Amino acid sequence: MKKAIIWDLDGTLWDACDRISLAWNDYCASQNEAIRFTADDCRSYCGKTLPQIARVVFPDRDPQWADRFIVALCDAECIPLAKEGGVLYPHEREILQKLHETYFMAIVSNCGLQYIESFFQGNNMGDFFDDYENAARTGLSKAENIRLVMERNSLSQAVYIGDTASDRQAALEAGLTFIHAAYGFGAVPEAAYRIQSMAELPDVLAQIWHA
Repeated sequence: MKKAIIWDLDGTLWDACDRISLAWNDYCASQNEAIRFTADDCRSYCGKTLPQIARVVFPDRDPQWADRFIVALCDAECIPLAKEGGVLYPHEREILQKLHETYFMAIVSNCGLQYIESFFQGNNMGDFFDDYENAARTGLSKAENIRLVMERNSLSQAVYIGDTASDRQAALEAGLTFIHAAYGFGAVPEAAYRIQSMAELPDVLAQIWHA
């Protein structure tokens, strides 16, 4: 049975925040909303669920309105991302292709609907992944979605790769070894394993699964 690598998306497999901020700003302008976003604003939201982002962005607005508006922003971002993609990390395509020859690969993210599909389409990355799941589709936590992917694919050995402390917590709750993508958006000093680039991943996986 193949061992599995389960990936976070933002800050781990791509940085799409420049295009996201532009799409969000265009949508806000179309709705006569004065708020504007920078790419760094969007990076700070990565890892949160859509309702959590809504509370941060619109703390003083009606929660139901804020939830709807965040969903609309996420719908708007998927259009340019599916056409143009986001920024990949150095040598990513070659590394993922090689890893997929040996490992089952999946993505679990707290993103909105069609976001992972936009990553696949905009960057032509779908062939490297065997499954994916997100919080908007299931309503589950990241740890629960990791377990869901594990169960429906009958996976017994897996690692989770992410760039934030919440990714580490989700991996631990799901019973997986966590690898910190230290090239991403967040600091995780407690991580037992970390990579400064994707090129380091095969050696770290050999350490984990040799032990």
